[in-house]
Amino acid sequence: QLQASGGGLVQAGDSLRLSCAASGRTFSSYALGWFRQAPGKEREFVAAIIWSGGSTYYSDSVKGRFTISRDNARSTVYLQMNSLKPEDTAVYYCAADQWSYTDWRNGRVRYWGQGTLVTVSS
Repeated sequence: QLQASGGGLVQAGDSLRLSCAASGRTFSSYALGWFRQAPGKEREFVAAIIWSGGSTYYSDSVKGRFTISRDNARSTVYLQMNSLKPEDTAVYYCAADQWSYTDWRNGRVRYWGQGTLVTVSS
């Protein structure tokens, strides 16, 4: 089970941190990450972290502004979002599966949490 939290309404330039608490299975061999879906748009990959080893991957649209990290003790993944822009407005979904760059970039991931809404006003 993946439980996402931390969304909210912020202004452009502000920061926000999303959390995703994982439970119910062992994710040590998995990647955990985030997707987002803006109104009227398709869901897109945002970032992922390999649980074992900590390698990280980002979409070009968030690279340099967002940071994904994990807390092994809490089985939680975080997405620190800085310098937020109105175009970052979306429902953000936590996800987990074994890592495959192609699968993750195309959203072919098996396990999903509920979404958390991030709204960035201009």
